[in-house]
Amino acid sequence: MNIIIPMAGIGKRLRPHTLTTAKPLLPIAGKPIVHRLVEDIAKVCPEKIDIIGFILHPGFGKQVEEDLIAVAKEVGAQGRIYYQEEALGISHALLFAKEIITGKVIIAFADTLFRTNFILDTSCDGIIWVQQVEDPSQFGVVKVNTNNEITELVEKPTEFVSDLAIIGIYFFRDGELLQREMQYLIDHDILEKGEYQFTTALERMKKAGAKFVPGQVEEWLDCGNKNAMVDTNKRYLEFIKDQPLVSATLKLSNSIIIPPCFIGEGVVIENSVIGPHASIGDYSKIRDSRITNSIIQKNCSIHNAVLDNSMLGNFVNFEGNSQELSLGDYSTN
Repeated sequence: MNIIIPMAGIGKRLRPHTLTTAKPLLPIAGKPIVHRLVEDIAKVCPEKIDIIGFILHPGFGKQVEEDLIAVAKEVGAQGRIYYQEEALGISHALLFAKEIITGKVIIAFADTLFRTNFILDTSCDGIIWVQQVEDPSQFGVVKVNTNNEITELVEKPTEFVSDLAIIGIYFFRDGELLQREMQYLIDHDILEKGEYQFTTALERMKKAGAKFVPGQVEEWLDCGNKNAMVDTNKRYLEFIKDQPLVSATLKLSNSIIIPPCFIGEGVVIENSVIGPHASIGDYSKIRDSRITNSIIQKNCSIHNAVLDNSMLGNFVNFEGNSQELSLGDYSTN
């Protein structure tokens, strides 16, 4: 089985954090979003994952590519990099990885995490993972019949169709059929809102006889903006609170850690209270501060601060304020 992860977007809603780091590589509880996503998919997948294809913008750089290859290796898969230079929709993006859209495939967008207790049923033609939401008008949704088969996919309905929102993870038993229907859109220049829409290809698959069913998750965790990232970090720390989250290399002096928190390698904390729900990246130094419900990335220096609902990039120097912050890499106050 192969996994394809389109992630060529530049993450405008998460700026300034995405000015220097690709959004899927921003950390949740100490690991990049895409790393968490791949781990969680592997847990529900009953078959070996052979190849994970990452579709990037070529401007992301070699370090990002090397990091992604390492993510694939962590779950025993081979990582491959593909490029999409122009944003023309998901069907357009996925076809850059068409060599691995064969047999059983999972398509997963790299800005969403989830919690579920089901094991993937690979005998189905297709599974579209969904979550019940209060306001379906903001999402693509699926409509199901009494046999729990998906009868319709609707993008941001103006009138109520269903409250089952598509979260951006899909399984297909016949990758070749998916590939043909996406290629059909390109060959016949079938565009909607200026893009080759993925849902259009799925509708064509259904008309060709494929039967899709919903895979409902327990919780859908958004990583679309700073507040969503911080909240997802909080929820994820709760999920994994029984795992070792604090490095043995932590240097703690006259300070308290209130779990759950992630504390990375070589962190120094003096005269401070950290937590709950704080993630502190490798080699950061925190003195005379109180930090709750925040993401602090690597090599930061924080002094005399009270931070909550905050997100700081790498190599940030911050001193002397009580604030809710969103600071990108190398910021200094």
